[in-house]
Amino acid sequence: MDSSAKHYTTTTGLLDLVDKRIHVTLRDGKKIVGILRSFDQYGSLVVQDAVERIYVSGAYGNIDRGIFIIRGENIVLLGELDEDEEEKLESLDLIQLPIEEVLEIQRIETEGKMKKEKVQIQKLASLGFVFDSGSGQDAF
Repeated sequence: MDSSAKHYTTTTGLLDLVDKRIHVTLRDGKKIVGILRSFDQYGSLVVQDAVERIYVSGAYGNIDRGIFIIRGENIVLLGELDEDEEEKLESLDLIQLPIEEVLEIQRIETEGKMKKEKVQIQKLASLGFVFDSGSGQDAF
């Protein structure tokens, strides 16, 4: 094995990503794209020119966030973005829409999911299953 190819399992592994374009998926489902400028020993990140990208059926929209500070415990996925690959979004039949349209589509999709979930819960309740009234979100 080549000794120059070290694989770090700590935040030191982020050194190669500094000043590069990254994609971060957060615990609450948000997806952030931007340039990694700094990090600390806890895995917290400072992302410059950050954009929150929202995906909906066949489309996506961007919300400019500027400088974004992300606490390390909220990161689910982190990776470098290849500029050439990002340009291939159009080949995936994803079109960029104005954020207002994306948010409206997202609202409609969320309402539909909630109605479907309510019907499922009612059906399971009729079979004797009990559900708590919690939102299902993390309590943190």
